[in-house]
Amino acid sequence: MRLHQSMAVLLGALLAFGWTLSSNPSMAQRKLVGSEEFQVSCAVCHGPDGRGNGSMAGYLTVKSGDLTRLARDNDGRFPFLEVFRMIDGRHEIGVHGTRAMPIWGDRYKVEAAVKYGPYDTETAVRGRILELVQYLEAIQR
Repeated sequence: MRLHQSMAVLLGALLAFGWTLSSNPSMAQRKLVGSEEFQVSCAVCHGPDGRGNGSMAGYLTVKSGDLTRLARDNDGRFPFLEVFRMIDGRHEIGVHGTRAMPIWGDRYKVEAAVKYGPYDTETAVRGRILELVQYLEAIQR
């Protein structure tokens, strides 16, 4: 039964991701979809414009990064999967060292479980993170 549920969640996530790719929303649309999530979850540290100047930035022990330069700092390519995994936080990424940022995947999972129940939770979590990553890709300069 667990395998069946896992396959259903994976299929849902793949279908949602496929729809996102096939619908190919403009950068302006992506910016709008993930912007609200960014303002709620990230702006306090990374700043409303993503440049690391949030209201809590001065209190952090690790400097908040400029999220508008992710592509530029990666030879002009936006590091989509790495950003997704960093936001999710549920899988440790060895090269990043100690985790200073909150693990949003856990927080989103708890919130989604209340709203969607045990079957659609993971799909909702991944969709929410995907919207946020697409927003970050849209604000690259």
